Amino acid sequence: MSDRVPLARALWRLYEPVYAVTFLQPESRAAFEAIGLDGSWRGYFAARSAPLGALDAPPVIAAFFSFAPGMLTEALPSVWTHASPAQVLAARAEGSAAALARILAPVAPEQVEAAAAALEQAAARLDCTGRVLAAANAALPRPADLYGRLWQAANLLREHRGDGHVAALVAAGLDGCEAPVLHCALDARREVLQPMRGWTDQEWAAATARLTARGWLTPDGTVTPEGRQGRQALEAATDLAAGRVWQSLPQAELDHLTTALTPIAALCRDQMPLNPLAMPPVRQ
Repeated sequence: MSDRVPLARALWRLYEPVYAVTFLQPESRAAFEAIGLDGSWRGYFAARSAPLGALDAPPVIAAFFSFAPGMLTEALPSVWTHASPAQVLAARAEGSAAALARILAPVAPEQVEAAAAALEQAAARLDCTGRVLAAANAALPRPADLYGRLWQAANLLREHRGDGHVAALVAAGLDGCEAPVLHCALDARREVLQPMRGWTDQEWAAATARLTARGWLTPDGTVTPEGRQGRQALEAATDLAAGRVWQSLPQAELDHLTTALTPIAALCRDQMPLNPLAMPPVRQ
């Protein structure tokens, strides 16, 4: 896959760009706006939480982890007065399929089918025990549309990994603001990530101070060797939690998946207007 990159992480870098089209492309924004969810964050919070039902903010705050609670309480539960979870899920499916159909126009339908089928086979093997967002998405019906199938499989794999990542963060003793602060100290841009997560400058500074007291950051916000080791342990735990689905995959199936998905991921990655996770380009 990638030099010295664990298999689970290398595959995540291929399906994450496919998943991200739902929240970063005009077709998806238009689909959410058509049901009354004006503004990207209302659509985002509704779309990701809709598989759980019309929830109030507290359980969604817990599941989303790195978003500021105030940002979520501004959107939930008020979004459900504009659209039901079923309407949101329909808009999510419509927008993501339309975005992928446009972006992947240069790709032969047979290759899209191969990628969708391979991701669906992997998603069908997932154990969603202890993973609330993944379990809720796994219970959704299979889309009939080819591009919808591709997106839903990528989304399920992504939420499965995300649930495991939250568990790793909690186990490491990090809170919702400390996680993006540490991320920005290493490889993300604060000016992009902080407003996207909704944390105030005061909250960001307090989280920086806590990480400094822990020995993970210096007073000026630079990551320390201990902090770097802590981040590496977090990523290793996330990869371990996400890796079981790939462990028994025969090499021929793995090669088939990566061959079909890599050019698709590269096209989707090139269409991402923002890169808050600081993902590297897809190498073909």
